Amino acid sequence: MNKAGIPFEKIKSDMLKDEEFKAEYEKLKPRYEAIEQIIKARKEQNITQSELAKRVGTQKSNISRLESGNYNPSLDFLVKVAESLGKNLNIQIK
Repeated sequence: MNKAGIPFEKIKSDMLKDEEFKAEYEKLKPRYEAIEQIIKARKEQNITQSELAKRVGTQKSNISRLESGNYNPSLDFLVKVAESLGKNLNIQIK
């Protein structure tokens, strides 16, 4: 089955050629990497945002906003999410 459209990686590659876009992307990269890992762990466990919210002790809307990038979570919240997924939060300053 063929999907219509352009693959995201192609669009991303093209956009990263723009220096201004690349600088902004690099600034936000840690946030989006964390979001990607949360979504991946949730999907690997076959749980919904609602189920994750119950485990964390929060509303589904907070998980949805977190996964969409529209929420700037506290460190404590990220720790709760990670623990609810059976994971540890690891932060590095390079």
